[in-house]
Amino acid sequence: MTSLDSDKRLPALHAQQAAVPAAAGWGRTLGSSARAAVLVLLLCGVAYPLATTGVAQALLPHAANGSLVLRDGQIVGSALIGQQFDSARYFHGRPSATTAPDPKQEGASIAAPYNAGLSGASNQGVSSQGLADSVAERVAQYRSTNGLAADAAVPVDAVTASASGLDPHISVANAQLQLPRVARERQLPPAKVQQLLDLATQQRTGYLLGEPRVNVLALNMALDALPTRSQP
Repeated sequence: MTSLDSDKRLPALHAQQAAVPAAAGWGRTLGSSARAAVLVLLLCGVAYPLATTGVAQALLPHAANGSLVLRDGQIVGSALIGQQFDSARYFHGRPSATTAPDPKQEGASIAAPYNAGLSGASNQGVSSQGLADSVAERVAQYRSTNGLAADAAVPVDAVTASASGLDPHISVANAQLQLPRVARERQLPPAKVQQLLDLATQQRTGYLLGEPRVNVLALNMALDALPTRSQP
């Protein structure tokens, strides 16, 4: 073999030698990437959820399980989600603008107060005529239901929905205006209903955040729990 022939074969030989380390490098890269992906999956998808769940169950089991409310061992709701009360014998919660799919018409929706599966607001702004009409209607209904004068001031939370549509609380002022109706319908002394209202009133969070509020479900359950002789 002449030196000229040797020189012609050198580039091909060098290319073959370079291809071997390149292939090995890609294999190492893919292997390390796969191991990193599995590690992240185990840490973030398994270990972290298990750790946070364990800590929550150990320190705050009631809140971690949905702040469920029980009566006679049966779940009747959650302290975090309002419920619809229409009877005059009960305190009424804040209006809810949540909806649900209309079973009769595909793509349409129907009113479904306190639908926890589709939380949301009406998204109507202050300039919306629809919102103004709804509030005016609620004001008139609230005054009529609670026997108030035609020009009586109405708490804002009694006629507007919350951003979530699930607010379980009403203001103390709202509850106070409903108290005479509830006492009358249940034939209870107003002082007795006031006592239950005071017990159901929650103070500011940390004595700083928010305003005093009344959990409607807790208050109505306390009314139903009164001895039979106290009921009409």
